[in-house]
Amino acid sequence: MIAIFFIFILVRTPSSFQPTKLISIGTVNQIEIPLPKPALKGSMSLEESLLKRRSIREFSNEPISLENLSQLLWAAQGMTSGSGGRTAPSAGGTYPLEIYVFVNRVENLATGIYHYESQKHSLVRLKEGDFKEQIYSAALSQSWVEDSAVVFVYSAVPKRTTERYGERGMQYIFIEVGHASQNLLLETVSLGLGAVPIGAFDDKQLNSLIGIDGENEKVVYINAVGRID
Repeated sequence: MIAIFFIFILVRTPSSFQPTKLISIGTVNQIEIPLPKPALKGSMSLEESLLKRRSIREFSNEPISLENLSQLLWAAQGMTSGSGGRTAPSAGGTYPLEIYVFVNRVENLATGIYHYESQKHSLVRLKEGDFKEQIYSAALSQSWVEDSAVVFVYSAVPKRTTERYGERGMQYIFIEVGHASQNLLLETVSLGLGAVPIGAFDDKQLNSLIGIDGENEKVVYINAVGRID
């Protein structure tokens, strides 16, 4: 007999969006958390964000807001049209990227590992708990990963792109994750936060921590984000 587990969580949510709900992934129900709608106008110009962007490796202990998290995810891989277009360009519209979020300090959101559902602009909680030490270890003991409020882990499903473009598709995937990461980094500046892109990590350890096999889906990049003094 297959057991189906029901998980319940009390989350304080702003009035601007719906409360959490349960969705079924395989035989286990997971928590889906709709995110606040992203702002489409900001207080900082693109030129100013470009001028001020720096790799920041020291973060305060203050949390970021759920609205900040929502805005960053939308900047990286949010939907921009009803036809499926996203904020970052993708070769042939194949969209091989996925984003996993390691939440350390976000207001009104439990610590844990989440998956970003770009089409719904929501998060699905995969694991609850404190994973700072594990992500720190997987990122080869880079202290700013452990100290950050949120770690964004980009993965790729190569088949989505290589089925059309063959081996060349992998090059397109790496180009695309650069587009997505730069979007997030510039949005971080506009929100007054700090961020650092990270390419050094233990692939096998990080894939395992997220729960992907490293072949059909594999980690390709990390961005660590937090508040700055």
